Amino acid sequence: MNIGDVAARSGLPAKTIRYYEEIGLIRPRRSANGYRSFAEGDLHKLAFLGRARTLGFSIEDCRTLLGLYEDEGRESAQVKAIAEEHLEAIDAKIAQLQQMRRTLAHLVATCHGDDRPDCPILSDLAGQEV
Repeated sequence: MNIGDVAARSGLPAKTIRYYEEIGLIRPRRSANGYRSFAEGDLHKLAFLGRARTLGFSIEDCRTLLGLYEDEGRESAQVKAIAEEHLEAIDAKIAQLQQMRRTLAHLVATCHGDDRPDCPILSDLAGQEV
């Protein structure tokens, strides 16, 4: 398969596929004229990477997970540890976003939104007491 075919089948943009090759996540064969030639295994790896990235795993986590996927002697505990760490990071980000939302909701509620110049939103952004 050429890069257009594998992009269509994997759902990943060709630019992303080239990047994954550049950083060594995939290694498609090269024909005599230099064109990439993707095998079914490459397509499978790209689908794996696409799903992992959709779940928010970092490139380095993807590299590790792909290595574990290909290692038949792996221990599932290794995979679980990576997933648990990522889940903790997601939970922390959710908590941070919830706090941001509470703060912003309070500021929006306290702003009159009329033609007066005083605005608690701007005061807060400027670090002034609200």
